[in-house]
Order: sequence, then C-alpha cells, then structure tokens
Amino acid sequence: MQSGISASQDLLNWFNNVVSSPTLRGLIAGIEKEELIPFCTIPLKSSSFLEDLQPLQTHLTPTKAAYILLKTHPEESNGFVAITYVPNAAPVREKTLFASTRLTLVRELGVERFREQVFVTEKEEVTKEGWERHVAHSELAAPLTVEETDQAGLREVEARETGGTGSRKGHTKVDALKKEDGLAEGLRELTKEGSGGLLVQLKFDLPDETLRLASSTPSVSPSNLASTLSQNDPRLSFYSFPSTSPEPQILYIYTCPTASKVKERMMYSTSKTFTRLIAQESAGVVVAKSIEASDPSDIDVSELESEFGSKASGEEQTTSTSRGFARPKRAGKR
Repeated sequence: MQSGISASQDLLNWFNNVVSSPTLRGLIAGIEKEELIPFCTIPLKSSSFLEDLQPLQTHLTPTKAAYILLKTHPEESNGFVAITYVPNAAPVREKTLFASTRLTLVRELGVERFREQVFVTEKEEVTKEGWERHVAHSELAAPLTVEETDQAGLREVEARETGGTGSRKGHTKVDALKKEDGLAEGLRELTKEGSGGLLVQLKFDLPDETLRLASSTPSVSPSNLASTLSQNDPRLSFYSFPSTSPEPQILYIYTCPTASKVKERMMYSTSKTFTRLIAQESAGVVVAKSIEASDPSDIDVSELESEFGSKASGEEQTTSTSRGFARPKRAGKR
C-alpha cells in the first residue's frame, strides 16, 4: 500500500547534505501535513556506528514515530540504513501511516543508498546492545526484498493493534472508533437465516471520521455485486454470499477507487482491520473471506461462485471480463 505521502524538498536537500558531509552520521525525519520532512541531523562523533547510536535516545519519544536514516558504512555509496521507529504508544493512524510510507521514503531518497531497512518499536532497539541483537538475528533470518520488508512492518503494526502482541487487545482501538447508533443492528442482519444476497456497505463521514451505514441492499446476486458496490467512493462492505452452505458465508470487501482523496485512502486503509473487528464483536459477523480491490470491477464473480457455490441452481453464470479476482492481499497492500 502506498500512502500518497511524498518527500519534501527540504528532506531531499538535508539528505543530500548528509550523504556528502563527513561530519554527519544521519538525520531523523517524520511526516507532517502529508509530507516527509526533516527534523534534525545526527553528528558523526565516532568511527564506530554502534557508538553513535546512543545520542539518538534524546531525539526519540515513546509516543511519536520517526524515520532514522543513518550511515552504517560512510565510505560506501550504499552505506545507509533506514530505521522506522513506531512505538507501541503512538496513535494507531500514525503507526500505519509510517509503516506504509517507509517504502516511499527510501525510493524518493534513492533505493541504491540503502543496504537495509529496519522496523523497531522500542527505543532500546536503537542502542548499541539492541543493534547487536538485531545483527545476530538478521544473520539467522532469510533476506527479504524491500517490498517484503515494508509489508512485514505494516503487518506487525496491524498484529499489535488487533491483540497479537502482549496484553494490547484490539477492542481498545475498536472502542475508540466513532460509530453511528444502529450500526450493529444493521450488521447483525447478515447473521440471520436467509440473509444470502444482503450487501451492507459502510462509509466514514469526514471530517468527523464517524463510521456509518451507507446502504443495506437485500437480494444482491453475485453477478450484480460489483455494480451494486459504490463506484466512486471507498467502502468497507459485508456481503452474505448466497451459497449452498447452511451457515452465512460473509465476504468482507474493501474497495478504494484510485481517484479517492488521500485522506479518504488513509482513513479507510488504517481502519479496515478495526471495522472487521467491530462487525465481529458487536454483531457476531464471522468473515469467511476478505477481498481488497481498487475498483469493484476487479472482483471476479466466477471465482467466488467456484469457491462458495451458487445457492440457486439455475442462476445465470456470468463470463468475467475483469482483470481477475482480487484475492485477499497481505495487510497494507493493494
């Protein structure tokens, strides 16, 4: 997933200065007003990269994410490491934004400059001792591409926020999302007997960022699914596929047209995990399959019918001319 954020001219200038300066170890950057900007430079005080890590602690806080760009091998053209620091206590939208933008960061500054990308959540991981542990772990792990590293960071953010690490439970963030009254009742219709064909579309009202019921449409056939979904605006939708199974087969569908505004893309992409949890916790909706697509036409009906079966034996089968079925993608990827 790309966040729509780009590097400011100031960041490009600062980074070029760090590249050419023999007295600078690196810089710390962040995101403000939908731009990557520089915060401060880090002096090169020692010939040892590990010794120069300690001063970083004064620039990092337990609640604010940051990008740390450092020279590990000053004498080499690809001697940089890009560290994405996303503390556990940072706001959830900031976490996902930083994780989804770090690939953009290294691309705009020059992929050839960076020999490694690292994702950390604790200040202690950016110390001499923490880096030594990282190096030891890296020597045991299989190498990842830049894209795989980026995806891993985003998956880690979402896993932490949905209760996958320690005692941080997903429902604390779910409760923090603003929801209109009656949302649970609308979602609960999906779990009732005979709900096959029901399509419930949810939307966020901006700027108050309240999750609302956009529409609830019964008797939507699989062949009409793509055309019934909103064609112009992002949606988080639940569709009870009219299958032969005695239990409701619920599809969770995230669609985000390419013409959507940056703020819309960010709001929907960072909230899709929590919206699914809202449906599960407040209405008992159990999702059988998740789909992500830029456009509703990307959804291949024939693939769905093959997987779930068609409830109506005489239902007309459609010939798909779309670009293919939008299989569930890893978190943060579209």
